[in-house]
Amino acid sequence: MSISWPWVKKQPTSKILWVDLGDLGDLVNPSGPHEQWQDHGLGLLRTIMHQQGLQTDLVSTRAVTQWEQLAKQMQGYEMLIMNVRSYTFPTGYKAAQIFKQVNPHGIVLAGGMHATVAPDEMEAIPEFDHIVQGPGEETIVELARDPAAFPRMVKGVGAKSMAEWPMMDRELWPKPVGWQMKRRWQWKWPLEPACGWGPGPVATIITSRVCPWQCVFCNENSYIPNMGRKPVDQVIDELNYLDRKYGVGSVVIHDSMFFQNPKWLKEWIEKYPRLTKRWAYWAAGRSDTVRQWPDLFEALVVETNWRTISIGFESGSDRVLRLLNKECTEEDNYFAIDLLNRLGDQLEAKGEQPPKFWSNIMLGIPGETHEDAFKTMRMLKRMKRVFPSISYYAPYPGSALGFQLIAEGKSKMSKDNYHRFPDDEKVVGVDYAFYRELLAGKYDAEINRGLDVEGPGAAVYRGALAKA
Repeated sequence: MSISWPWVKKQPTSKILWVDLGDLGDLVNPSGPHEQWQDHGLGLLRTIMHQQGLQTDLVSTRAVTQWEQLAKQMQGYEMLIMNVRSYTFPTGYKAAQIFKQVNPHGIVLAGGMHATVAPDEMEAIPEFDHIVQGPGEETIVELARDPAAFPRMVKGVGAKSMAEWPMMDRELWPKPVGWQMKRRWQWKWPLEPACGWGPGPVATIITSRVCPWQCVFCNENSYIPNMGRKPVDQVIDELNYLDRKYGVGSVVIHDSMFFQNPKWLKEWIEKYPRLTKRWAYWAAGRSDTVRQWPDLFEALVVETNWRTISIGFESGSDRVLRLLNKECTEEDNYFAIDLLNRLGDQLEAKGEQPPKFWSNIMLGIPGETHEDAFKTMRMLKRMKRVFPSISYYAPYPGSALGFQLIAEGKSKMSKDNYHRFPDDEKVVGVDYAFYRELLAGKYDAEINRGLDVEGPGAAVYRGALAKA
């Protein structure tokens, strides 16, 4: 039996190479399952290219542990394509530099969110020959066929509706490396490993693109325009296809905002339990829309097996929520919490799995006081069943607050450290020592005195600090 390591040089089957971006080694020895999740943008665009007769090869920075290994894999190609997000920007420009070193006459095409929200940083990298802003479904094929016909900065064209997207070929995603990875994470590629939200293998899907709200910490709205949602029947057909071919254990709906458009959601309630195996799924919502449509929310939880509800609560303080332009209130947040607590109790009493929050909490927000932070922790401790996802606020370019802090010289983030490491100090003037003590439980006595509902009051959340 022969063993083939991913960094061994293979003969190119194409002149075009995609690079999957992420931290070195994340597909070799990841710290957790989320580091192994796949890039739907890469998968979609490679699928479109292959269907149009443009074959591509693939390498991944996540599948090597040293840059020299990546350099060996890049030799002999004429073109490199990459999808650059802000937090993969340092990895992207390093990969482009290596590609140019081993292929001096090669061309690099770079698209993705960072190309739109921080074009000046992209343009400052001479190795990026063409930079695509916005979506690329209607642009990538012609650009790859004749890049000389395009300017350096290209305005990408997307589909009008996700209904126009082809079903993505998931076998165009990078593979995990080595038998230890597969055994440890029980990864049945090309589906994805379980992360505690439901059994594996996990089918990750997207049904809608872009959140329509305008929170000042988010840059998604500045990236691509809204587009028509993928039809319910198309989503169900894809999930059933994936189940027949690979076997689905649970589903993650990667939409930034799943709980929107009541007409679509009512059709989902009618069809998903009847036409699928009713897999448990993770999906995102907002506390104000839960309060606006409580019956719809309850039906989704009870009838469709929505078992992990991701809500960006962000803060338990009205003052901070207004600073963030969240358009939610403390009252909205507590309404959603109490409703899910009640639904969980009812389902548990029937012997069914109760739903949990995937609770997104933000600390270290400029202007946040200690009492604001205490209110946030009280809100979190009111949740009976919760996966807490706590992060320090990060001033990414493309967001209103991010641009303000960058302009004021208060951002500690830059093109060299757009990493999502959870313990990074990201803003000048924020008392991070206080937040570390807060998460370690130093102030729990004071926080718990303010709780008016019995919950996991003694919980320490130091281990819940997540990537921002």
